[in-house]
Amino acid sequence: MHRRGYMFTGRSHSDNGKMSAALGLISFVSMCLVIYLSYRLKGAMSPKLGAATFFALLISIAGEILGVMSRMEKDKFYLFPNIGLILNSLSLFIIICLLYMGIYDI
Repeated sequence: MHRRGYMFTGRSHSDNGKMSAALGLISFVSMCLVIYLSYRLKGAMSPKLGAATFFALLISIAGEILGVMSRMEKDKFYLFPNIGLILNSLSLFIIICLLYMGIYDI
């Protein structure tokens, strides 16, 4: 007989991992919006977009810390921590690229 989706395990999803994925999604979407709005302004960065980028940086760092902490937990599923780590890393990479392009006027 085929079992119908029953999972006989004590593992569960980590709350820190879920929070890391949520923070990663928030920071990644906000960075995409910052890039889009800057494009609409023909490359000009307003102070509001700079503040949004700074807060996305803080959120992304917090998400990375939560993702690493949840990856170290035993007997947990690692789907949400992995998603959180990937999204937060992408956001940090975008922010670093924006800073580099701003410093060297690219």
